Amino acid sequence: MSPESPASPSSSVSVRALRDETVALLARAGVPDPEVDAELLVGHVLEVGRGRVQALVVMDSAVSIADAERLRDLAARRAAREPLQHITGRAPFRSLELNVGPGVFVPRPETEQVAQLAIDALRAIPSPTPVAVDLGTGSGAIALALATEVPHARVYAVENSPEAYIWARRNIDEVGAENLTPVFIDLADALPELDGTVDVVISNPPYVPDDAIPRDPEVRLHDPHAALYGGPDGLDVVRTISRVARRLLHPGGTLVLEHGELQGAAIRALLTSDGWRAAATHRDLTTRDRATTALR
Repeated sequence: MSPESPASPSSSVSVRALRDETVALLARAGVPDPEVDAELLVGHVLEVGRGRVQALVVMDSAVSIADAERLRDLAARRAAREPLQHITGRAPFRSLELNVGPGVFVPRPETEQVAQLAIDALRAIPSPTPVAVDLGTGSGAIALALATEVPHARVYAVENSPEAYIWARRNIDEVGAENLTPVFIDLADALPELDGTVDVVISNPPYVPDDAIPRDPEVRLHDPHAALYGGPDGLDVVRTISRVARRLLHPGGTLVLEHGELQGAAIRALLTSDGWRAAATHRDLTTRDRATTALR
């Protein structure tokens, strides 16, 4: 919707006033970064980027009453701690804009760095067509990043949740990554035809211990439980991935695992006991342990 400027007070609302009203509502609700979310919601309603919203505020532009009411409805949903990405239906990931919603894990910014580890490993492979597998692809975020940023690679995106698989297929179809193959199958049984031929396996598995309930309502109430919880110590799915990745990778192949900030030592020990070499944990931009890599 196009903002109006100038407009009569009876038929429009100032973008500045609407932005400030939304910020105040989200701040009262305890939403982190209320200014960011408010501007993104305004941009969603007006179909413009956040930078343009900030320009409209400076210009003291106005929007229609209908757009203002739509924004207030969306702001009320965000104040109730519905994820912003569920409201807009989109989530950024590296250079991508992905479709997300109920039934799929919303990709996080810290996972972008984890994907970089796999991208770097793929780019270092001399083969003209390196092969990568994303186990538990969810929205398809990691697999699509690999497929689009290493376009000569062959990428497989494995998912066993029907709801998440639908989102992954939608994103793969929208991006049009012809070198990416989605596969609906249980992770433990994934891709036996590729055994011993894969160069890189990556996964952002469920790793939250069963009794460690996330504090944020957006995560606790809206992310699929199957994408969060990984058993008593959070590592049940990691154990499965360790076995599957050893089967898939050729000798010298790379495993990349995302995990919680306190799990690096346990995962290195687990992988080493399974026969992996050179297990190493990597920190994210906040200096928290975020991923562990190992060699087959």
